[in-house]
Amino acid sequence: MIVLISDNIFDLKVRKMNRRTIFSKYIAEFLGTFFLVFLGCGSMILTELNLLDDHGLVPFVWGGVVAIMIYAFGHISGAHFNPAVTFAFWSIKRISLKDLLGYVISQLLGAILASAMHSLIFKGNHSFGITSLSVGLEIGFLVEVIITFCLMLVITSVATDSRASGDHAAIAIGLTVFLGAFIGGPLTKASMNPARSLAPAIMYKNFDFLWLYFIAPTIGAILGANTYRFLRFLERK
Repeated sequence: MIVLISDNIFDLKVRKMNRRTIFSKYIAEFLGTFFLVFLGCGSMILTELNLLDDHGLVPFVWGGVVAIMIYAFGHISGAHFNPAVTFAFWSIKRISLKDLLGYVISQLLGAILASAMHSLIFKGNHSFGITSLSVGLEIGFLVEVIITFCLMLVITSVATDSRASGDHAAIAIGLTVFLGAFIGGPLTKASMNPARSLAPAIMYKNFDFLWLYFIAPTIGAILGANTYRFLRFLERK
């Protein structure tokens, strides 16, 4: 009887610890996505309002904030901060369906709150860092698939392969975001992230081509994750 009671108490403690761990992951995803959108889109708003002279700093801000947030929260949640990344990890069975839903909801809420803060902080005529196309629909879709494919390929490599240098994962991923934003920014505003596109669209009340910024990055991310998984499969044969 004593053993049974002690076992039940132990199981209860384990369940409580698991709930706390899961909750901490969701909070980390919320905070990471909040700062990603707040700082990244914030830099775009500054340039739009002519408060930031060098437009070339915007890709640097995007890459920098991603790297910093990975260092801050990577050990807690894996530092997705992006529904496309979360769907890609789910596609290679790296997270459960429950975590998929929890992560995506947390990311969307964090992004929306960040854009809401922009509406309070930045006065004047600006577009909240909204994503938009400067090229045709087909080219824009292709660009988003390619740059998100590249991003997820790097993420999967440093996050799932023990041979990769985990200490430098944040730098590798941050630089990939920087390069994707540098190349894709003038063409599609280089979303690579459905949450990052949704939040400014809600605040600006402009949903043109939002479907593209949901579908193209998700396709690119899933392809990137599964391509690296295929490379690992070939190595084992």
